[in-house]
Amino acid sequence: MRTRRQRGRPLDGWLIVDKPRGLTSTDVVNRVRRAFDAQKAGHGGTLDPLATGLLPIAFGAATKTVPYVMDGTKLYRFTLRMGEARDTDDADGEVTGRSDVRPDDAAIVAALPSFRGEIMQVPPAYSAIKVGGERAYDMAREGRAPVLEPRPARVDRFELVERVDSDTAVFEVQSGKGVYMRSLARDLALACGTVGHVAALRRLRVGPFTEAQAIPLDKLQRAEDTPPVSPDFLLPVATALADIPALALTEAEASGLSHGQAISLVTLMGRIPRTADPAGGLARAMAGSRVLGLCRLEDGWLKPERLL
Repeated sequence: MRTRRQRGRPLDGWLIVDKPRGLTSTDVVNRVRRAFDAQKAGHGGTLDPLATGLLPIAFGAATKTVPYVMDGTKLYRFTLRMGEARDTDDADGEVTGRSDVRPDDAAIVAALPSFRGEIMQVPPAYSAIKVGGERAYDMAREGRAPVLEPRPARVDRFELVERVDSDTAVFEVQSGKGVYMRSLARDLALACGTVGHVAALRRLRVGPFTEAQAIPLDKLQRAEDTPPVSPDFLLPVATALADIPALALTEAEASGLSHGQAISLVTLMGRIPRTADPAGGLARAMAGSRVLGLCRLEDGWLKPERLL
């Protein structure tokens, strides 16, 4: 049987797109894949259509590192509009409630500590979470309000950065994986005795990727009958692992690891990074300047987990 040939170019690397408002993350991936004529691409963390900012896109071998990017720390800035609740918890939804209460800055600042650290959070009704095998947003669109249980979330920082007017406040949030800014905005408004929703949202950082690396989507457009966009825009696959502690290996150790062999942590004493957790933490295995992949420190051994 003949093997079906994949369409497009076999590209490997990361592209950091500055997503415009109004497109889904999948829309952006499809446009970029066409622009580069790439065989394989996927994104490193969904952004709502209303949101703008960093959308890391993985090509080829970089898709192997997507889970580590999605697990990385995120930085967001969002605008809370007080006085109106929306069914989507953002400006794209229908109004479901109103309040005349407008908390002052002191009341807002006093409410913030309860939303920092390890918290429990109810996701928005319009989210991709599955309930009984169905997406919550599909149920919500059909008028069947999904029952969503609180989920654990980690919020490292949540700060009021600007009070634009009595209705509007701007916040910055640094968080772990799977924290919904729309839920934070909704719940903070409720904690302050009013209702509210996200009027604007921008992602400023994802794991090791920052705004300085982001390229506006309109710079990556490709007209018909023109050559694909240059792969010079792509960052190396290993860039995604830059914030994972690096562990230097000898060539012999690197060779063994690449063949699936574990290495005793006793052998590596003095080289294990202080920031690497010896009880199940990750390390970025290095042979000189070459990244071999990711390994896990577990049960006294360095075990290969994802080799590049």
